[in-house]
Amino acid sequence: MNWLKVDLHTHTSEDPQDRIGYSARTLIDRAAALGYDALAVTNHNTRTYDDSLAAYAEKRGVLLLPGTEVTADGCHVLVINPGFPIRPRHAYTLADIPRLKTPDSLWIAPHPFYFLFQSLHANLYPQLPHFDAVELSSYHNSLLDLNKKALRAAKGAGKPVVGTSDCHTFWQFGRTYSLVQAEKSVASIVDAVKAGRVRVRTSPISVWTMVRIIVRFFTVDKFWKLARRMTENRRQASGTNRR
Repeated sequence: MNWLKVDLHTHTSEDPQDRIGYSARTLIDRAAALGYDALAVTNHNTRTYDDSLAAYAEKRGVLLLPGTEVTADGCHVLVINPGFPIRPRHAYTLADIPRLKTPDSLWIAPHPFYFLFQSLHANLYPQLPHFDAVELSSYHNSLLDLNKKALRAAKGAGKPVVGTSDCHTFWQFGRTYSLVQAEKSVASIVDAVKAGRVRVRTSPISVWTMVRIIVRFFTVDKFWKLARRMTENRRQASGTNRR
């Protein structure tokens, strides 16, 4: 088994919740250029994975892992190789996790103590037995690092830590990732992370960049989500009227 360069948490323009400026295929091309062995596209409450996209990645030397970031009780939960149908937002509860888990899936607690990210916060502790790993988020620097509490929780529970980019903009990808000692297959990577055969590689984000991310969250992203929600509401109302 080799140490594979892997990112288990990424977002693309196919994401129904966030405004992303690049497609899954563009991200796969970038992953190949940066020497990644495997990649999971984990858009919110949807499955951006099919045979065509997996074949596209394979031709570029990248193993595409099925994945999603579901919403449960308002909290984000990262699932690699999900064995259940993906439903719209807020369709699940945290109490559903034990029922939805399968031996073939990998459940990760993403950015557990970050504000603005629909994080687990205090919900992490009672759910830790059901998670296979805890995420070290790429959003950190010397002045602001909300990963520390998550690392302590993971250590106390004996859970491995994975590094991910959680990229929403192209420049984020490649700054934080995991090295996983596994064969280049979905099952082997899932089993390796569960067994703790994983190392984190991360580079801090500058304070100025962190400020830009927060400002964008409260301006461009907020207005985009509002406009999208209004459009969806109009479509639903139009469909109701036609019926």
